[in-house]
Amino acid sequence: MPSFLSQTSHRPWPLPSGPWVMHQTWYNLLFAHWPVPPQELRRRIPAALEVDTFEGQAWVGVVPFGMSGVYPRLTFPVPWLSSFLELNVRTYVRANDRPGVWFFSLDAANPAAVAIARAWYRLPYFIARMTMREASDGWIEYQSARAHRGAPPAEFRGRYHPVGEVYTSHSGTREHWLTERYCLYTIGAKGEVYRGEIHHAPWPLQPAEAEIEVNTTTAPHGLQLPEAKPLLHFARRFETVEWTIERLGTGV
Repeated sequence: MPSFLSQTSHRPWPLPSGPWVMHQTWYNLLFAHWPVPPQELRRRIPAALEVDTFEGQAWVGVVPFGMSGVYPRLTFPVPWLSSFLELNVRTYVRANDRPGVWFFSLDAANPAAVAIARAWYRLPYFIARMTMREASDGWIEYQSARAHRGAPPAEFRGRYHPVGEVYTSHSGTREHWLTERYCLYTIGAKGEVYRGEIHHAPWPLQPAEAEIEVNTTTAPHGLQLPEAKPLLHFARRFETVEWTIERLGTGV
């Protein structure tokens, strides 16, 4: 049983009553966030979901990282499935007044994991060719190029590293609003809304620096990121558990 399951005082609502079904560890994660006008997202988010904003501003995140220790409950990690790279493009939404994450896309370097996630979680996963390398000077060099048959191209190439001490964000701050999310939302073929619960300890964030050479990951969604530098945060290692998605209804 993961020890962080006993840490619940930071959660905005209680843990789900049923057992968790998936364990994951994320590492060398970069949060790169750009401000986007809410009306730009409204046209791209299903009507059943509310675009979430912080002080009237919506945000889009591009998040590259590595995954390890990925395994279903009551099983154990296996080398060919439990470790791979992932990069997601995300924003923030609400349903029934619960804030969560909306994924525009998720690229991963493991075809089996992509197939399982698309089937079980109804998430827009795509196969990609990906590499991560930590250089001797501490910079993490990351590359991703989508290779999913029939999917629009999307590429990320850059490097990043932490530049400050580890801290946990405080409620009411922008970084807390961006990162402390305890569910995701997705939509079924008939417009039905699904929620997937997640649990973790508070994020161990660090301020970060990044040099992004190529980023076309938002282009397939018609999202034009501003020229301004993104807001950057880093997390070295982070353990999570997830629950099965549950249907909320068609008119949330």
